[in-house]
Amino acid sequence: MMSDKCAVVFPGQGSQKVGMLADVTASSDIIASTFDEASEVLGFDLWRMIAEGPADRLNQTENTQPALLASSVALWRLWAIREGEPLMLAGHSLGEYSALVCADVISFADGLRLVRQRGCYMQEAVPAGVGGMAAVLGLADDEVVRVCSEVAEQCGEVVEAVNFNAPGQVVIAGSKVAVDHSVAFLMAAGAKKVMPLPVSVPSHCFLMKPAAEKLAVDLTAIVFSSPKIPVVQNVSAQVVSDVDQIRDNLVQQLYSPVRWAESIRLIAEAGISHLYECGPGNVLAGLGKRIERSQTYCSLESAVVYAELSS
Repeated sequence: MMSDKCAVVFPGQGSQKVGMLADVTASSDIIASTFDEASEVLGFDLWRMIAEGPADRLNQTENTQPALLASSVALWRLWAIREGEPLMLAGHSLGEYSALVCADVISFADGLRLVRQRGCYMQEAVPAGVGGMAAVLGLADDEVVRVCSEVAEQCGEVVEAVNFNAPGQVVIAGSKVAVDHSVAFLMAAGAKKVMPLPVSVPSHCFLMKPAAEKLAVDLTAIVFSSPKIPVVQNVSAQVVSDVDQIRDNLVQQLYSPVRWAESIRLIAEAGISHLYECGPGNVLAGLGKRIERSQTYCSLESAVVYAELSS
């Protein structure tokens, strides 16, 4: 059963894999109907793509984004039939859209269309192979920011700290040239490791500004409602209730850092001690344990939870 003081967090890109949710889809009408709904909205069989791949197709950002949104919403619906509302929601990058759908800020159908277009705009803004991202381990946030600023000035190319995921884990993004050039400087500054990430777009950096401008047009056509559950947004690491500000923050989110560590600390400061990760995998649990050791995590994709919810 749900903890009295809990929040639900939703993962972003990187948590997808071919075959995700396979263990429960066959036995859950809720999961199956959610994917049927998503497939009708998108115009193709989303579940078949997730179940059969190939991975290259699933990992195309315009496919990854609706696939993860549908997976998170499906798990949320399965969970919500048995449990009361959590005190707070948050989502990492793309996961923020999952949180907003589950808080009834935007409809599931609108969310699916938005994130598919978001993925297309992101890829259009920076063609595959032009941008890059890398995870920097073991270096303080301010040092990562400093090195990126110096490299960007030297190269005349964009490279920025874009995901402040946990103490000692920051993701950088920008042009592939600048990201590659940053590695030696980050290691010299004391980083334990710098790992290139297998992504097709450099999310949350200034190179995404053209994508944000296109997304802003789509967002103006979407009906936004006041959140039924408080949602912590990435850009501000604060709970936002004003619908116009929520919309503006989604635009800014495309080219602004994800302040995840601050978001989790805000949840902890609200007295919330237990977090459920609502989506495939347990990436956020791993980050959370490095941010707030007092909090406990449970993945809603785990077999134990599935068995409990299906009983």
